[in-house]
Amino acid sequence: MPSFAFVALDAQGQQVSDHLDAANQTEAINLLRGRGLFPTSVKEQAAGKGKGKKPPAPVVGKSSAAKKPGGFTIPFLQKKTIKSKTLMIFTRQLATLIDAGLPLLRGLTVLGNQEPDPVLKRTISDLAESVQGGSTFSDSLITHPKIFNKLYVNMVKAGELGGVLEIVLNRLAEFQEKAQRVKGKVQSAMMYPAIVLVIAVLIVSGLLVFIVPKFEQIFHDMLGGKPLPLITQIVVGMSRGIKDNILWILIVGAVIVSLFKYIASTEKGSALLDQLALKAPMFGDLTRKNGISRFTRTLGTLVSSGVPILQALNITKETAGNTVIATAISKIHDSVREGESIVRPMEASGVFPPMVVSMVDVGEETGQLPDMLLKVADLYDDEVDNAVAGLTSLMEPIMIVFLAVIVGGIVVALFLPLIGIIQGMQQ
Repeated sequence: MPSFAFVALDAQGQQVSDHLDAANQTEAINLLRGRGLFPTSVKEQAAGKGKGKKPPAPVVGKSSAAKKPGGFTIPFLQKKTIKSKTLMIFTRQLATLIDAGLPLLRGLTVLGNQEPDPVLKRTISDLAESVQGGSTFSDSLITHPKIFNKLYVNMVKAGELGGVLEIVLNRLAEFQEKAQRVKGKVQSAMMYPAIVLVIAVLIVSGLLVFIVPKFEQIFHDMLGGKPLPLITQIVVGMSRGIKDNILWILIVGAVIVSLFKYIASTEKGSALLDQLALKAPMFGDLTRKNGISRFTRTLGTLVSSGVPILQALNITKETAGNTVIATAISKIHDSVREGESIVRPMEASGVFPPMVVSMVDVGEETGQLPDMLLKVADLYDDEVDNAVAGLTSLMEPIMIVFLAVIVGGIVVALFLPLIGIIQGMQQ
């Protein structure tokens, strides 16, 4: 009977290497599973060879660059972040594997082997190596802060302490999926006016720089110095200004962008911009609803996963995405730390609508705060959907009219003198 060398993982995730006799590879795998092992490698040995020898254990946790001799990488040029959608898929797959009964280490090994993203593949290899070395999964995640934020790490830690890691990972995956869906809808709402605005700038710049100067020369030759209509004079003046000062315009534009980025990087500047974002016409209401949805979903998911309320509020504050909402959460944290209710500082902040405050109050009184927070989040997800749909339907005609007025104004300015020239020729 053939002999098969195998490498497998036991129920505790420990690696086992040995050999066994079986009729074929499928039977060998079934025999290993019958012993409660999860095979990672099963290979038939040549007749008379390998008896009594253990196959070499596979190397876990080494990146592909390390395995290739002569491989050369520049550390500071390596990409260290991944897309939120990629992390969402990884979390969902890991939750499914653990829920199906696979040990954590085996699940990481499976996902690492099939992961196409090189950054996440290296990260999973590092996580598997750390877990195999005896570290907890949450401690391993902490070493990759650019990929796994505090929300992710603390939820995993709570799942490990409660022995419900698969449940927490499923909640985390659902949280990421809903957050990704809302983020995508908000981005799509912002994308349309941005694209139309960029197209308008390009069209107007092309007309002013390349087309208007040619018409100006035609007017000069055919009108012989006669005055142009006022709108034509304005357009010609703009064309000359842009053409003669293009370098200064680019420099001033770069300075404005740099100044904006600097202001946004400061604490006071960021707070001012976030306040303006909440008060901006049309977009302010959408920003507020999106912020409330993120706050309630994050806090509800953390608390329902077993994270203490004070720690959950700190994490929620760091992931709020808006300094005004983060300041309100900080005051809520201070109030709860003093033994007070979560409702009073929410109401006093002026950030949260009365309906949200009332629902949280009911949840706190009935002892169902996490469930009520998640219900508020679902409600505001729908509100965001409606706001995005309404904003998109409103922005389309506005941007079309805006583009038509700008381009149409330039065209009219160019054709008015032509009409005068034609009338003069007829007379």
